[in-house]
Amino acid sequence: MAAAHALILALQGELATARQQAGERAIEIERLRLALAKARRELYGQSSERGRLLVEQLELQLEELEETSAENEVAGELSMPVPTPAVTPRKPARRPLPEALPRERVVHPGPCVCDRCGGNALRKIGEDVLESLECEPRRWKVVQHVREKFACRSCEAVSQAPAPSHPIRRGRAGPNLLAMVLAGKYAQHLPLHRQSAAYAREGIDLDVSTLADWVGAAAATLAPLVAAIRSHVLSAARLHGDDTPVPVLAKGKTATGRLWVYVRDDRPCGGSDPPAALYHYARTRAGEHPQRHLAGWTGIFQADAYSGYAGL
Repeated sequence: MAAAHALILALQGELATARQQAGERAIEIERLRLALAKARRELYGQSSERGRLLVEQLELQLEELEETSAENEVAGELSMPVPTPAVTPRKPARRPLPEALPRERVVHPGPCVCDRCGGNALRKIGEDVLESLECEPRRWKVVQHVREKFACRSCEAVSQAPAPSHPIRRGRAGPNLLAMVLAGKYAQHLPLHRQSAAYAREGIDLDVSTLADWVGAAAATLAPLVAAIRSHVLSAARLHGDDTPVPVLAKGKTATGRLWVYVRDDRPCGGSDPPAALYHYARTRAGEHPQRHLAGWTGIFQADAYSGYAGL
């Protein structure tokens, strides 16, 4: 009896310590969130690389702290079963899952007999719905485009539907796959060799040279769209310009390139033309790049005090 009492006291002490640590972690998480929000506000509209690095560092610290907090909370619940208190502390309301997502109902059959008296005269009086977010693994498929041939009984002429249009001539990649490869490379900064390895783990053999051919062919296919965006952006009387460093893989090291952006947005001035952004990549930050990008354009240019813009 005494040993059980001592065990209960020890568990209660550990629980109190865990609650105190959880409270301290919650305070630290809230502090990091406030600091991150402040850093983002200060960074908005600026080109400070130091500010960007600070935001990234705060995001990593916050992510690691939240993961550790959740891990410790679940581990504590699994290792120390404690009776549920009569009054459960209210937790912040979680954001509802997106309404646009399809819902799949999984009905768990109820009891056939009464838990209290054992009778079978049960009627449904309601239901409780618990929603969980799920993601299905990526599913690969081969689309067969079948073009049936028909011969005329009168003249023996053969007729057939024209071949469907394809983003890449003689290519075997569908438009969705091409979009995924391009988004992975340019939006998620996944090099092609990493994408190739990820596809191989799913049983799809796509070597780097094939992916590179697809990226190059897709760039050529999208060239008319890029030209239309460039024409629309450079037809504006006012432009906003900026550049940002981007890491680029090089032999034995990581180089730093520059991504230049030129934005037209006439809405603050009462204009009705749609806003647009034009991007250019360059290996350096030399002033020759904006001079080449904006060659022949005249108007009001708003940018930071970078000396490379002085030649415009």
